Amino acid sequence: MKILGKILKSTALVMLLIFAASCSDDDNENPVIIEDDDNIVEAAQKTSSLSSLVAALSKADESANNDLIAALGSEGPFTVLAPTNEAFTDLLARLDGFDSLDDFNDEQLQDLLANILTYHVVPGAAVGSVELTEGQSITTLQGEYLTVSLTDGVTFTDAAGEIATVTTADVETENGIVHIIDKVLIPQSALDALNDVLLVSITELAVSVPSLSILVDALVAAEGDLPTVLANDGPFTVFAPTNEAFEAFLMANDFNSLDEIPTEVLTQVLLNHVVAGTNLSTDLATGYVSTLSTAGANDANLSMFVNIEDGVVLNGTSNVTAADNKAINGVVHIVDAVIGLPNIVDHAVANPNLTSLVGALTADNNTTFTTLLSDSETDFTVFAPLNSAFDNFTNPSDNALNTILANHVISGAAANATSLTNTYFNTAATNADGDNLSIYVNVDDGVKLNGISSVAAADIVATNGIIHAVDTVIDLPSVVTFATADPNFSSLVGALTAEGQPDFVSVLSTPNGTDPTPFTIFAPTNSAFANLAEVPS
Repeated sequence: MKILGKILKSTALVMLLIFAASCSDDDNENPVIIEDDDNIVEAAQKTSSLSSLVAALSKADESANNDLIAALGSEGPFTVLAPTNEAFTDLLARLDGFDSLDDFNDEQLQDLLANILTYHVVPGAAVGSVELTEGQSITTLQGEYLTVSLTDGVTFTDAAGEIATVTTADVETENGIVHIIDKVLIPQSALDALNDVLLVSITELAVSVPSLSILVDALVAAEGDLPTVLANDGPFTVFAPTNEAFEAFLMANDFNSLDEIPTEVLTQVLLNHVVAGTNLSTDLATGYVSTLSTAGANDANLSMFVNIEDGVVLNGTSNVTAADNKAINGVVHIVDAVIGLPNIVDHAVANPNLTSLVGALTADNNTTFTTLLSDSETDFTVFAPLNSAFDNFTNPSDNALNTILANHVISGAAANATSLTNTYFNTAATNADGDNLSIYVNVDDGVKLNGISSVAAADIVATNGIIHAVDTVIDLPSVVTFATADPNFSSLVGALTAEGQPDFVSVLSTPNGTDPTPFTIFAPTNSAFANLAEVPS
C-alpha cells in the first residue's frame, strides 16, 4: 500500500484511544453492530447520492502518492463523514475555474483533493452518532480537527467555520460506520492552498477587504438584513464603493456619518449598487441594466447606465477600479464613487447618446428644464431624442426650441412601455391659447409618437419618472399630424386627399397665427364613415 497505508497503521491505535477518551461514558452500551458484508467503499459505490464521493476518491488516487480506495476498503475500523453529490457540486461552485472533479488534473491538485477527503476520515474507531458529544474535538486522518455540535442535529465544523449537518447517520458497514453529510469540509491546509481559488460569499469578500469597511457598516445599518442577503442569495453583481467613495458621498450630502442618512434612503442607495446575475467585466456592455433599488417611479427598479467606452463607468459618475472579484454567489467590482439615486436629469447627463438633448435643455444657461425634470414631487414621462435625431432635425416650421422640448415631456405620469396604449396624452408644451398640446401614442408595432418618432430604448427608470429614448425629434403637431398619425382617422384622410378634392392638407397645415387658423376640427372616425349609407359625392 502507498503512503496512506503506512499512515493508517501508525495512527489506528492512537485514534482509537482519542475517540475512547472523547466520547461519553456509556459508549460501550451502544456497540456498533456490523450487519452488512460491504465495506465502506463498496457501500458508497452502491449509494447513488455518494457517486461524487466515489469519483473524488478515484480522482485523488490518480496521484502516485494516494491509494484511498484500497485504504478505505481495508480492515479498519473507520468513521467516515460522506458528503453527498450536492455537497460536491457546492464545493466545485466555490472553486474558481473548477467545473468538475476532472479539473483536479495534476498530481499537486490530486494530492490536495486527497488532503480534503482524508479530513473526512477518522481511523481506528467506528463511532455512532449517539456516541458523539457536544463540543467534542475529533482529530481526522488528515491531521486537523473537526468540532462536533449536537445543538441542532449532529453537525461538524471545519477549519473555516463552515458547518456540515449529518443527513443520514449510522450507515454501518463491514469495516466501519458512515455518516452522510451535506457539505464538504475543508481543513486549514487546504484553505491556505486554495487561497486564490476558494470563493467566499459577497458579504465575506467585502468583510475581508479593509477599504470596504464603510460599505460593510452601511450594509449592517440598512434595512432588509443585507449582509445575510448578500451572503446567501444571488447570484448578484455588486459595485462596491471604497471608504474614500463613501467619505466623499457623506461630505457632498452634508452627512457627518452613516447614522445621519435616513435608513430607507441608505437601503435604496446600497441596492442601487446591486444587479441580478453574475456580470463579469467582459459581460458588461454599454447600455442600461436594472438595479435592485426600488426607488424608481411607481416603485420600479432603477436603471443604471453602464458605459464601457473607456473602462467601466456607471451613471457617468462612478468608475470601476478593481473588476471581477469573484464570489460564490456572484461578483464584486470595486468602484471609486457612491452611485446616487438618479433622477431624469442625471440619466440624461450620463448617457453620451443624449448630449444634444442636454445641450438643448441647457442652452444659454437655461435652467427651466433641468429644474423641472429634477423635481422629486412630480413624476414625468420623457421621450428623449437621441443625438442622431437632433442631427436630422431641421425645424421646418421654425418653432421655438423650448416649446419643442416641452412637447417631449408628459407631466404627472411615469408610463412604462407595457402600460402604454393607443391613446393621447397632454404634454408640457402649450399653444398660443395656453392649452397643453397633445401627443398621440401608438403601440401597434413598437411605440410610435405622432406617427413619426419611434422609441429606440424604453423604460429608463429614474426616481422621478421614466425616459424613453426616441429616434426622431417630435415637432409641434398640427391637426394634420394627428389625422395622419391615428389609424382611426384613415378614412378621413382618404376622403380629404381623394382625387378632385381641394388641398385640405395644405390648408389644415397652416401655421398658428396665420389666416385662417386657428381651427376646430370635428373628425369622423373610421367607424363613423363605415356607418354612412353611402359616401356623398
